Amino acid sequence: MKVVARGQFVMATNLDYQSKKKDIFEKLSSGKIKLYQLDDLVGLDLATRIRREFVESQLDLCLENIGNFCLDPKTCTANIENMIGTVQVPLAIVGPVKIVGEYATGNFYLPLATTEGALAASVNRGCSVINKSGGAQVVVLKDFQTRSILFKVNSIVEAKRFCIWVYENFEDLKKVGEQDEDFIRVEKINPYVVGLNVWLQLEANTGDAMGMNMITIAGKKIVEYIVSVFRGVEFISESGNMCVDKKPSAMNLINGRGKKVVASVMISKEIVENNLKTTVDCLVDLNYRKNILGSASAGSLGYNAHFANIIAAMFIAMGQDVAHVVDGSHGFTTVEKSGKNVLFSVTLPALQVGVIGGGTVLATQNECLRILGVHAPIKETGYNSKKLAEIIAVGVLAGELSLIGALCSHDLARSHKRLNR
Repeated sequence: MKVVARGQFVMATNLDYQSKKKDIFEKLSSGKIKLYQLDDLVGLDLATRIRREFVESQLDLCLENIGNFCLDPKTCTANIENMIGTVQVPLAIVGPVKIVGEYATGNFYLPLATTEGALAASVNRGCSVINKSGGAQVVVLKDFQTRSILFKVNSIVEAKRFCIWVYENFEDLKKVGEQDEDFIRVEKINPYVVGLNVWLQLEANTGDAMGMNMITIAGKKIVEYIVSVFRGVEFISESGNMCVDKKPSAMNLINGRGKKVVASVMISKEIVENNLKTTVDCLVDLNYRKNILGSASAGSLGYNAHFANIIAAMFIAMGQDVAHVVDGSHGFTTVEKSGKNVLFSVTLPALQVGVIGGGTVLATQNECLRILGVHAPIKETGYNSKKLAEIIAVGVLAGELSLIGALCSHDLARSHKRLNR
């Protein structure tokens, strides 16, 4: 039997823990043992339990549901520290929905993890309308990750000289950033100057990974090279907030970040009237007044009804970085007449998704990715991440057209009252 020891603290089995529980808690209370040290002292499984029971003892609580989970703590080490259990979110399945995309083609069930009543039912109704209309078309227009490195120079003349040098030495900087990395491809370095501050915004293709860690590491290599060969520049930060990461941003709305995706469906007058219980003219008018004028009047960067609702639910289900719902909430819902019919579209300029890394390795989230057939980079690099982006965009499309229809028919409050209670 292997015994792990550190200082005077020795433990080998769960039985040891029960006999030494009081002593362990005293050492945790006094700070002789830190919560994070338990992983190395007793192993991840037992450390998770000890931390939870210690919190229970400190707060006089019972956390039995937090401690009831199927995830293996050993698979969570890249995702969390000081683990005490899990928080479960109800998971729905909607669809199938017919998609005609460049990467996603066929009928797909959509996993949604949410606590908002009526959301899954609404998206499901949107999927039904899309299917009756022959399916949704979807395309990926852009695919790149960004990271901005911040430098300081001594004069504005030096700032210009530095920018010119970056342009002239792009190939060398690209080679440095890609060194020892199989999947990243540095495509651009865009300098931005404000006073004596110079941001170098990197644009890179990161394949099937969402890629923030990948491009951050590449950026640090480029920094080290720059400070070693270019005199008169001071490195300030690996991230200068001109990426722009997890914050509302006109730059991301206009230029895009991650995947820029557009999904649309042509809906006949008859389907609008029979399934959405409204008219083509009402859909067009309400979208203009609510999503365009209302958003512009409020200074919003999201010219849409509720992109974030569907993106959050699908991100949680499939192990994406939920903070990037901020980026995903940017975008436009457009509703345009086409004869007697209506073309309903969503444009998502900054959808941050990946099928490897992050939370995609967790067992429950990986199963949701398997539902969509995107759980691994099984084709050429970047194929499945773009397939996932197309599927999420169609989910957003379904949610938008259902909600706009409900607003037109004045049925939103009734639906929430019926489904939430």
